[in-house]
Amino acid sequence: MKRLFVAFLGLAALTGAAAAADLGIRPAPYYKGPPPMMIPPYTWTGFYLGVNGGGGWGHSNWDTAGGISTSGGLVGGTVGYNFQYDRAVFGVEGDIDWANINGGTTTAGCPLGCQTKDTWLSTVRGRLGYAAGRFMPFVTGGGAFGDIRASTPGLGGGNTTNAGWTIGAGIEFALVGNWTAKAEYLYVDLGKLSCGAGCGAPVDNVSFTANIVRGGINYRF
Repeated sequence: MKRLFVAFLGLAALTGAAAAADLGIRPAPYYKGPPPMMIPPYTWTGFYLGVNGGGGWGHSNWDTAGGISTSGGLVGGTVGYNFQYDRAVFGVEGDIDWANINGGTTTAGCPLGCQTKDTWLSTVRGRLGYAAGRFMPFVTGGGAFGDIRASTPGLGGGNTTNAGWTIGAGIEFALVGNWTAKAEYLYVDLGKLSCGAGCGAPVDNVSFTANIVRGGINYRF
């Protein structure tokens, strides 16, 4: 009986040690933290309004006076819409600017001086851009509208509102919040004004073309 009792105590000791060992290697409880914050990719889709301003230089040609170099500034407002598909951004944009792009010359055909001036300029253009995150280079082209004013001292001169065309390129980049900034170049051709006797000749065609460089700030909705 005594031997049986000692064997029972030994077995109990071994069982307790094994249980203690099992308790000692039990893995720590697993804690699942919150998922990592995901920043959504920037999208260019949506309407926007903005302001723009810059300068222009160009050329006006008179039948009687020859070529005239023009230059000046412009400032105005912009409205547009973009739609992004994958990396491509398709858009339409319109703007209207007050302008003061002008120049004059004195030649044998215009001894008192001839001047060409543009006082406002508007464009309606398509845009095709490449979405590189928060940067978007783009090409653009469409219609241009503005006035051509031709004058020479002592005569009535002439003016007209013409529809022409424009083409260009630029880059736009996202700022903070819904704000973006852009820089662009446009070549503008407003065609010709048939000034005639008001410019001192039976027939006197006056053309107007310009290179426009401007920047802008837009707010996207």
